[in-house]
Amino acid sequence: MKNDKNSSVNYKRNLQFMIKQLFELRKGPTPWGKAFCAGLCAGLPVLIGILMGNFELGLLGGIGGFTYLYVFNETYVSRMKKIFLVAVTISFLVGLGTIVAPYHWLVILIIGLIGFMATFIFGVLKVPGPAAIFFILSFTITTSMPINPSQAPLRFLVVLASGLFAWALSMVGWVKNPHKSEIKAVEDVYLSLGGFCGAIGSEDMNNKRQMVIEALRRGEETLSSGYVSKKNKMEFNRLVLLNQYADDLFIELIEVSFYSSSKVPQEITDRIRELYKNIRLKDGEVDKIDLKRLSKESAGEYTKLLDSIYDIEKLMNMHLDGIESEVSKAVRPSRRMKLIKALDMDFIVFVNSVRYGVVLSISAIVAFCFPFTRPYWIPLSCAAVMFGTTIMSTFNRAVLRCFGTIVGVLIATCILSLHPAGIIVAIINMILTMITELVVVRNYALVAMFITPNALILAEAATKNSNPSQFITGRVTDIIVGSMIGLIGTYIIGRKSASSRLPGLITKLIRSQSRAIVRLEANKKNNNIQDIQWIKEKMEINLGNLKLAYNTALGEIPRNQEKLEFMWPAIASLEHISYLIGKNIEGREYIRLSDQELAQILMVLEKIATAVEQKHVLKDIRTLDIDDIPKICKEVNNLQEILSMKNMFI
Repeated sequence: MKNDKNSSVNYKRNLQFMIKQLFELRKGPTPWGKAFCAGLCAGLPVLIGILMGNFELGLLGGIGGFTYLYVFNETYVSRMKKIFLVAVTISFLVGLGTIVAPYHWLVILIIGLIGFMATFIFGVLKVPGPAAIFFILSFTITTSMPINPSQAPLRFLVVLASGLFAWALSMVGWVKNPHKSEIKAVEDVYLSLGGFCGAIGSEDMNNKRQMVIEALRRGEETLSSGYVSKKNKMEFNRLVLLNQYADDLFIELIEVSFYSSSKVPQEITDRIRELYKNIRLKDGEVDKIDLKRLSKESAGEYTKLLDSIYDIEKLMNMHLDGIESEVSKAVRPSRRMKLIKALDMDFIVFVNSVRYGVVLSISAIVAFCFPFTRPYWIPLSCAAVMFGTTIMSTFNRAVLRCFGTIVGVLIATCILSLHPAGIIVAIINMILTMITELVVVRNYALVAMFITPNALILAEAATKNSNPSQFITGRVTDIIVGSMIGLIGTYIIGRKSASSRLPGLITKLIRSQSRAIVRLEANKKNNNIQDIQWIKEKMEINLGNLKLAYNTALGEIPRNQEKLEFMWPAIASLEHISYLIGKNIEGREYIRLSDQELAQILMVLEKIATAVEQKHVLKDIRTLDIDDIPKICKEVNNLQEILSMKNMFI
């Protein structure tokens, strides 16, 4: 009876939390600039079409405007490549859809293939953006156009022209601030370092340490993809050096956290936060950073930590002419290797991509086998709700999309009752697109509220003799059907796919760490840099796969929340071990271990891996203490303690 009562209380609590989560307004910066540009890209082609007397061609050009929705906070060199490829892909899919529109079974197959490829590539390469959604829309929308394969070249060129306009608009900021994303990435690193320093000696220390590791990894990825021009070379090099110095500062903070249980003096934390505030300092500005020195008596055990802080201060105050002309950027894992490595059923991105493609094809079969008004709305709605990486996020999106659509239909009905036409339609399109981009960071239901009337108004304007009520009824029906297919398909195929893979993924990561240590030890004689870089890349891929699977498992139904929460410290510890091994690879490129020491650490790691693989509690802890790798040993000991406390894999 007591268990039933507790289950009932937990159910009510979870239900209340879910309802609150569905309709809460998330906090965050409002993207005014992006919203204006998105509206311009969507509405300008329509406006040009109206002025040229060809409204249908203007609507077609508006599809290319979707290109701008893939703009995020990446470096400009990454954006230049990404947005150009998106523009070409959307244009190609419109042309392809025009050619294959008469062949429904071919359309169904291609929809699934688009969903799989886009989800897989965006997921593996961690490309920010709406992934497959607008590729699916661009392809499927041609099924509602007049069937005329000979129009494929014209449609391709019209969409490409508007897509290239969006590409050019996305690059405008490069002229004023070419390193905006790089600066933001380095700022995030120093902000997280300040948080970690302030948390040393507290219960929140491990979480703050985890935030630093993630910020450093993002910083390296951002800077490694940055563009170095002759004009801004020294400024970029300063950012690279600041990120490298941040690594050294983090190592010193880890040293302090290992051997001191007390809090770091507030004066030191304040100095790190002062560094964060001055990263945007321009060369030649009068206001230089000037940190107050602590006396030797006050510095005490923190002398090395303060030296690291003062080195960063010196770098910040240095004139650009004094910055090193050549600095080494982090080596990025090859995209080709990432994609090939990800073609594995243990890789959660691959599994999610297959699921995405299969369910999309099923939604397309339903759409074309029954007399729906606009078949493309069904796979599009299915694609939109499955954009969430977990079943809970898929369910949330399904509910929010249906709720937002109903409200959006009411808005569309009010607007259509005024019989807008011509330029008014283009202006309404721009305004609704801007509002959509403004609210997308707040709540998904608000997005559906403004996307729905936008689509209905454009559809009604394009088919002047049609009954608006037909579009409205069809839109609601199609969205509900598509959302339900996405929700049911996700639940059936992926309800336990992530959590069941966690033990195997943890085991794979631990064994890749063992291989990295072996190669590092062997490299003291061989000096084979490429070989150990290859091992490091594979270790990082395994770590990324594990973290993605864990985050996905948090949204599965049913899930054991307690065991997943208990598992997080172990995953955080494994990430820290990977970070420390990676720093040895990037720095010394070798470690000096005796045969006995090497055998000792490999035996401990294999014992941990075996316990996880067999889903047993770790027994017989062996404390490691190796002079050449004290931090790695400390973290492996910490991992052993975590895994010996409770069996988290049952």
